[in-house]
Formats: sequence, structure tokens, C-alpha cells
Amino acid sequence: MKNLKYIALLTILCITTHSCFKDNDDVPQSASTVEINNFIWRGMNYFYLYKANVPDLADNRFDSTQEFQEFLTSKETPEDFFDGLLSSVDEFSFLVDDYIALEQAFDGISKNNGMEFGLVRYPDTPSNLFGYVRYVLPDTDAKNKGITRGMIFNTIDGEQLTENNYKKLLDPDTYTIGLATYTDDVITPTNETVSLSKSQYQENPIFIAKTITVTGKKIGYLMYNSFTGDFDNQLNNVFNGFKSEGITDLVLDLRYNGGGSVTSAIDLSSMITGQFNGKVFSTEEWNSDRQDQFGGTNLFDNTTRSGQPINSLQLNTVYILTTRSSASASELVINGLNPYINVITIGSSTRGKFQASITLYDAPNFSRSEASPSHTYAIQPLVLKSINAAGFTDYFDGFTPTIEVKENFSNLGKLGDENEPLLQAAINHITGKRKFQKNIYTIPEIIGDSKMFSPNYQRMYKD
Repeated sequence: MKNLKYIALLTILCITTHSCFKDNDDVPQSASTVEINNFIWRGMNYFYLYKANVPDLADNRFDSTQEFQEFLTSKETPEDFFDGLLSSVDEFSFLVDDYIALEQAFDGISKNNGMEFGLVRYPDTPSNLFGYVRYVLPDTDAKNKGITRGMIFNTIDGEQLTENNYKKLLDPDTYTIGLATYTDDVITPTNETVSLSKSQYQENPIFIAKTITVTGKKIGYLMYNSFTGDFDNQLNNVFNGFKSEGITDLVLDLRYNGGGSVTSAIDLSSMITGQFNGKVFSTEEWNSDRQDQFGGTNLFDNTTRSGQPINSLQLNTVYILTTRSSASASELVINGLNPYINVITIGSSTRGKFQASITLYDAPNFSRSEASPSHTYAIQPLVLKSINAAGFTDYFDGFTPTIEVKENFSNLGKLGDENEPLLQAAINHITGKRKFQKNIYTIPEIIGDSKMFSPNYQRMYKD
């Protein structure tokens, strides 16, 4: 019953499945820029959350067809045309020229060598960058080559990483990293290199799930790295395991989770709780033209999107590990749970993303099934903002942690280990082992991570 209120929306939008994928070779690239720009304007005019802030999207903007046609030719590329229609408060709407790759990204599929990393400015030379390995995906080239969490690299193919070249250097399917050490804010090359190659890969967002027993307490630990709908039933099975083991507390590790599916976020929140089935998890605010048509509420539920009964823990407190890379659907979980249970966040402040988007294709009704065969452009505009049951939204600065623990590149620790600094802080709070003391060391600026190259980076989307 959970999706009944979206039946109207689904008549306009296509639910993406592997069966409707096309190969790039099957789609002729013959559309004119004017044709693509026309599609972009129609989609933004109809759905864009911030339509009222963009004069060029007003229904009465053009006095004649000729004036509209001249507007469509005002930019040389669809990319420039799309950028000109964005509100100044919007950092997250985007355009793609290959919606097949976008659809695969939503399913966790990408070309990947398995090394998930963060990019950081040199403390003494801010234009230079170094990378630190956050985690390594199983059954990948990086795993096979011995790459591990905490490794530092500062060159690609012998060239120093900088703020100007990192995208170009990290884009190829094969590259060689130059390893280094990071001690007392000094990066020192080790003269070791590792060559890594990317291949098609589907990432399971459930990276670690385990039960830790400390001083008589059974603590569930889940590192969950993306809200990917294909794995909702596996996630539900993890919670069945937690129930069977009788965990008393849960540490949910979202420190590198940039978001994803709204439905998956609701399902996860319902697994953590269960005592609020049928109550409001969040409400949606669309633009004024679409609010009556699509605006509504999302409820805590007792089944997954596939109809599997949700395994709920009935918890009244949850511990969530966060960093600046925790965004969109990760923040939706925090915000949605806040009015109902005690949400203790540990780490650093989150990204600040409370809006969701949908995929629009060049079709009369913007659906995937009727998409124009002449190109593979699609737009992913913000269409709604999420508001929790207490009316809270617009958290542009993210959520400040209850307990601040900054990741130290010199001592990242092993994920899932009781002594890993963020997890240790959660365990200490749960067990009352000691009063937590805030760390005071500073870290260089993190400018991005390996997932920033994905077309759905830090996006939250309606299914």
C-alpha cells in the first residue's frame, strides 16, 4: 500500500528496470541542441522545486513562439542551457548526456577499481591534493592488489594531484597511484606504486554487519554506504539477524553514505523502529503548481518495497556515525527519526541536503518508456524538499554531531573494530565506560571523494 499515493506520479515517470536498458549503440545521437533544450525547459517549467525563483521558467515568460524559439537557441550546449535555469540555492540538480549510465548508477553499477577514497588539500600547499583510502570493495582490482584502508597516495601516473587536474587523472579506466605517508601534516612519498584497473561492478551497500558484545550489551553495527533499492531485502535480512541475536543497541555507520533512494531511507528507518508504523515519517513540499498533485506524506511502514515484512528492532535510541560525506537520504533518516527517538550522531557535520529529485526523459510525459530515440539526455531536477513530522527542514548546514570525532588520516582505524575511533566513541557512550572527551586536532580540507565522479553523487531521488 505504501506507493498508492504515487500512482499519479508513476503515470508520468518510468520506473527504471534492467529490462528497459538500451545499449548506447541502439540510440541514434541525432537530436539538435534546440530539441534537447526544449525538453529541458519543459521539464524544469513543470517540475522544478525552485521554479518561482527562476524568471525564465515562468509560465508567462514568452509572448510568442518566436521569442521562445530564440530563447532555445541562446546557449550553444544543453549543459549551458540547463545551468542557466538553476536557482542560486540549488547545488544538486543535474543534467546527463547518458541516462543509461545514470540508471546503472542508481543500481550501484559503475566502472570501479574498488578503491574508495577521499581527496584532501595539503596543509602547507592547498592547491596540491592527496588521497586517503576509506575502504576497499571486495572482489575488485584494488582488493587483489593489496590496497587497504588508511593508505595515502599523492600522484597519479607520476603526476602530483592538484585541484586542477584530479578529475582528469582519476578518470581513466587504468592508472597508477604513487603511495605516500601522512605524519604531522607532512606528506612523504614512499616511491611505491600500484597500478589499478576499473571494471563494471555493482556495489553492495551493506559493507559490514556484525554484533559486538561489550560489558553484557549486544551492539549491532551496520556500515551502510548507499541507499540502493536493489539491496533492500538484503538489508531487511540483516535486521532479522540483529533481532535473532537480541541486540540492545544499534550503531549505524553512514559516514561515507552520500544518499540514494527515499524509499530505502523510509524502509531503514522502519527497521530501526517499528513502533511507529503508519505515522508520518516526512512530508513533501513540491513547487506551488505541483503541490496539490504530488505533495503528500511518507509513512513509517511494515513492508519493504517488494512487500517483504520489515524486521523491526523497536529501538528508542540509535547511534549514527557521520561525516561531511553523509548526505541526502542519510540526513533524511536522521531528520525523520528525530521527532520519535533519541538520535545520537557521532563524527562530524553532515552535508546539508534535504531535497529530492526525479529523472525526466525527453518524452511527452517525461517517461522512460516513451523517451526520444534521438538522444540520451535526461535531467535530474530537484522537485521536492523533505520536512519531518516536527516541521523541520532547510538544514543547509547539515546536522552538527552530538559527539564530535574527526577522522584522523594518521589513525583511521579498522572499520568495524571496537577501537576504531568513531565506533569506539559510540560504544563508550552505550556502555558508560568513560566520559567522552572531544578531540582537538585539526584536519585539512576534504574536497571530495571517489563517489563524486558518479552521476548521482550525494543525490536523493524518488523511486
